[in-house]
Formats: sequence, C-alpha cells, structure tokens
Amino acid sequence: MYSTGAKTLKIGLIPGDGIGREVIPAGRKILENLPSNKLKFEFVDLKAGFELFKQTGTALPDETVDELRKCDGALFGAVSSPTTKVAGYSSPIVALRKKMGLYANVRPVKAVQATDKKVDLVIVRENTEDLYIKEERAYEQDGQKVAEAIKRITERATDKIATIATKIALQREQVRKLEGGKLFHEKPILTITHKSNVLSTSDGLFREVARASAEKELKAEGVSADAIIINEQIVDSMVYRLFREPQFFDVVVAPNLYGDILSDGAAALVGSLGVVPSANVGDDFVIGEPCHGSAPDIEGKGISNPIATIRSTALMLEFLGYPEEAAKIYKAVDANLVEGKLLSPDLGGSASTEQVTNDIISKMN
Repeated sequence: MYSTGAKTLKIGLIPGDGIGREVIPAGRKILENLPSNKLKFEFVDLKAGFELFKQTGTALPDETVDELRKCDGALFGAVSSPTTKVAGYSSPIVALRKKMGLYANVRPVKAVQATDKKVDLVIVRENTEDLYIKEERAYEQDGQKVAEAIKRITERATDKIATIATKIALQREQVRKLEGGKLFHEKPILTITHKSNVLSTSDGLFREVARASAEKELKAEGVSADAIIINEQIVDSMVYRLFREPQFFDVVVAPNLYGDILSDGAAALVGSLGVVPSANVGDDFVIGEPCHGSAPDIEGKGISNPIATIRSTALMLEFLGYPEEAAKIYKAVDANLVEGKLLSPDLGGSASTEQVTNDIISKMN
C-alpha cells in the first residue's frame, strides 16, 4: 500500500465523549486503508472531554496539548456539553482552538443524494472571538437581574478569517476536479455575512475588514480582482436564502456565532449532522472534527454515522496539503451515499457504523 519513500504523518486521536469513541476509530481505519504512495500514518491516542473532567477534574490535560504539538494533525470526536454551569468546566475543543491557534472553523456542506436543491458550499467560521470569548457578567438593576455578554470583533482576527476564506474560494475547484465533479458556479463566490445594519460598530468592522482582506488576498495570489465574486448578506436574510436558495452560495465567511448557527442549520439541507464535517484550521495545524455532538441517546449501539468523521479526516488531509488523498475519500463517501445500500439510521438505513465504514473503504480501492 505504501512506498518506501512515503511520508509518515503523526495524527492525534481524541475521541472525547459519547459516540466520539465510536466514530474516531472509523477515521483511523480510513487512514489505515487509504491507497497512497505518498503517505503512511502513526497514531497517538489522547484524552479530553466532559467525562474525563468528571473523573479527574480536568477536561483538557496539559499532556494532551503537549502531545498534539508533536503531531502533524488530529481528529476530535465529540464532547458532551452540560446545559447548566459546572464549576471549573469549560469546553476542551474551544480551549484547543485557542491553545493551538486554530482561528478558522471550516464546514463544507454538500448534497450528493437526490434532492431538489443544489447544495455545495463551505461555511468559514471565525473561531476565536465574538460572543465566544465568554466575558459575561450578571448584576441587579432596579431590583431586576441583568446579564451581559461582550461581543468582540478585531481587525486582526477578521483579516485572518477573510484571508483563509478567500484562499478556500480560490482553491476549492482543485479537489472537486480530482473527485471528477464540478462546482455549480462559473467562478467562486465569497459571501460576507454580518448584521452591520444593527451592530454598526462590531459587525461594521467585520464587514469592512473582510472585504478589504479578500481583495488584498486576491492581489497577493496574483489573480485579477474579478477572479471571485464578493457578496454580502445580512445574517437573518442569509438564513432565509440558505434554506430557500442554497445554490447561490459557495464560500460563506462569518463571525463565530453566526457561523456556528448557519453551519448547523445548513446540515438540515443534506439530511443529517452525521454527514457534515469540519476542520479547525490554523497557520500550522489542523484538527478534523465532525459537526455532530456526543449523541448519548445512541451511544454504545454501534449505529452512529461515521461519515462526518470520515469527511473530516479527508478535510484534515486537504489542509495538510494532500488534496489527491482527500479526494479519494470524498469520492468514496459520495459513492456510498449515492448507492444508498448501506446507510446509517439517521439517513433512513439500518447499517452499523462498521458496515458504513467498511463500504467506504471498499470504494476507495
């Protein structure tokens, strides 16, 4: 399977909680069976999550972060999120994004099964600021409880997210051609999402900097100013158009909260969160992460959909600079979905996690 000159990539595996412990092994199995003369893989098993916090008092051990810094990339499964405040606990994936400098959350959403809507878009979500800085306070005013949260938008973070979104818009066609497919648009479209009609200072800054940074990146890449179409969309009308006319979107760049909501909502267009991948991307590291949660209702039943993780594995490879290997995985997943014989229950089938994974492996060869 591997040539003697193949490069070894060291991949950290963080199953986390719930079905993360079932789908991350599927991602590993895909890499172990990936036909490639360029790559082979070494794996490191690492711990993080809410269950670990309950056992040890730590959701993200220092040794997990230290080991990740020695890896080329990683896969993160899922994390349980308590609905009420738990003293001392904070999300390990949010902490990992900050510690590893993973400023972009990249979420492709693609329909390959029969549908009356053409869906093939990428939501690029800023990963480090906005309301997710979690600077909140509670106080009383005139005898009433008041809660406040700070929304932070910075020029630096906006420039970084708009720059990588522009790169993705320019480079997306490469992998699609390797898959043998095509995009729906004559040229890439970058849509800047904001609410500057109300939040004129914070979202106004995001809108202004994102457009300027996109134009700057086009110049840096040596392509003409009209190489991509740059649009804007107010976030509430964006939600409406996303569901009514998803074919008009290609790459969408958004602040943290809007990107989170839009990407989970977009999953409804393709049937299930179980097929939607993501990658947490920085300048020198990437973590593939399925968009679904820990799903305690199906934990241990062996029926969780591995496709979001498998696509996240391909997305990780894509950002590590291996589009050909990524395309092999994408193409095999698409073949599984189009054929429709081995689908997990969330897609209306009865196949197990293992059966779906093995079917995709058979389609890579």
